[in-house]
Amino acid sequence: MLSEENMTLDTNDLPDEMDLASSEYLQSFEFRLRGREKSLLSKLDLALKKITDGTFGVCEICDESIGKKRLEARPETTLCIKCKEDQEREERTMG
Repeated sequence: MLSEENMTLDTNDLPDEMDLASSEYLQSFEFRLRGREKSLLSKLDLALKKITDGTFGVCEICDESIGKKRLEARPETTLCIKCKEDQEREERTMG
């Protein structure tokens, strides 16, 4: 049987607003991080397929070779630096 004594909450048992905000922030951060990791893994899988079929290091837009230093820094890249800069410039003007 329930009594009034059992129906009260001790406010010390409830999380405060800062705890809730921190928890929500951490969940959001972890979600974004997992999304980025998943995206990177997909790009690396694509790079491995390109190695197999002989198209690794070739820009998908202009068909020119992607520079060695760029590939060393970002092996998952699919664009040469010029095409990537053009793409980013276009995104800035459109966005």
